[in-house]
Amino acid sequence: MTETLLARPHPDQRPLHVLTPAILEPWLERAPEALAELVRAQGFAAKRGEAMLLPRSGRPPLALMGAGDAANTFALGDAATLLPEGDYALHFAPAAIDRQQLALAWLMGAYAFTRYAPRPRGPARIHIHAADREAAMRTMQAIALARDLINTPAEDLNTEALEDAVQALGRRFGATVTSIAGEDLLTQNFPLIHAVGRASVHQPRLVELVWGEEDAPRIAIIGKGIVFDTGGLDIKAAQYMRLMKKDMGGAANAMALAHMIMAAGLKVRLHLVLPIADNAISGNAYRPGDVLRSRKGLSVEVDNTDAEGRLVLADALARAAEENPDLMIDFATLTGAARVALGPELAPFYTADEALAAELQQAGAQCADPLWRMPLWDGYEALLDSPVADICHTASSPMAGSVTAALFLRRFAGEAPWLHFDIYAWVQKPRPAHPQGGDVQGVRAVFAVLERRYGGA
Repeated sequence: MTETLLARPHPDQRPLHVLTPAILEPWLERAPEALAELVRAQGFAAKRGEAMLLPRSGRPPLALMGAGDAANTFALGDAATLLPEGDYALHFAPAAIDRQQLALAWLMGAYAFTRYAPRPRGPARIHIHAADREAAMRTMQAIALARDLINTPAEDLNTEALEDAVQALGRRFGATVTSIAGEDLLTQNFPLIHAVGRASVHQPRLVELVWGEEDAPRIAIIGKGIVFDTGGLDIKAAQYMRLMKKDMGGAANAMALAHMIMAAGLKVRLHLVLPIADNAISGNAYRPGDVLRSRKGLSVEVDNTDAEGRLVLADALARAAEENPDLMIDFATLTGAARVALGPELAPFYTADEALAAELQQAGAQCADPLWRMPLWDGYEALLDSPVADICHTASSPMAGSVTAALFLRRFAGEAPWLHFDIYAWVQKPRPAHPQGGDVQGVRAVFAVLERRYGGA
């Protein structure tokens, strides 16, 4: 995958010129007459997604790529599949096209999930002189890790296999990984994680990864790791269950962020906390109306077993808060309400930290990682009241479902600055740099903030 970004130029590479409609005519006026006539005859207008090769006697063909209005470098993220296979070197592009972003977008668009079938064709490969190839590759390796995990069906990515992926990540960067599984979750006080996963033949577990100097600023990252979500006894309809292999997308996104942090050598003490479970159905499945004790000590009334993600996150957030982090970040494929509010492409986030929110919005815009702040609206707290427990885990109203889910999680997040993402982690309809399938959302923006704050090795 990362070999799609070539380390050095060579004479056989096809020179690539990226053009916009505004600069096409001046470019043609400077081009050899025969070449310009050929471009005009083919009707090339430099629209986004247009691509063509121009033969040249005794030399590699010249490649043209349309960028449209060039406002968004990531709009060229499907160039690796639009251009014919072969090696290219970027010779010209408008100044508005950021070379570093283009390198990453090229890699992101070249990704393919090939565990079960080969890709139909190889991606075009490119050398971009002004780009930091190593930085782009590090980011893409983290994105590919998350995408591969999300795309893998639950038959092959059960709770044990997801833990194995965390163990492999830890070995790669010299981190310490520990796990608590099965009945040990009860003896070590993770009752909500145990309850959600106890009906499956694949044991639920809490997996933790620790990396970095002990006296460095402490960053906790938490990710929802439901490897498959039937909905439990409140079983999902078939059309909603079809994609539930992606319900561990929060854990995959959290792992991608951890990968970026460790690969860049940020000066932090990283604590990755992943509650992992299979929300299955059997005779011992937890039930609507059950009252469960949480790690924090709050009693939780279960309203709907298909809202299992916030239960496992509650215990994981409480665990992370015990280490007194300087910042706590969680990723979860939590609510359909978030998709109703913002659709699949915008990542909603919640935080009470105004400075962090502003910094994150700016970073998201700069690195083309779209996100949108949602409100932690205190007026909806009463919707979580329970007549029999400290709190009900779903609201008494179907409205503002993403907001009330965030308010539930806030009860367990402690006093540290907290950032919560309610993501989709899936691309239903492919778009540039985002092939159909699993994806990361908000991770690059968060990493940009952390990199500015904590530097690199």
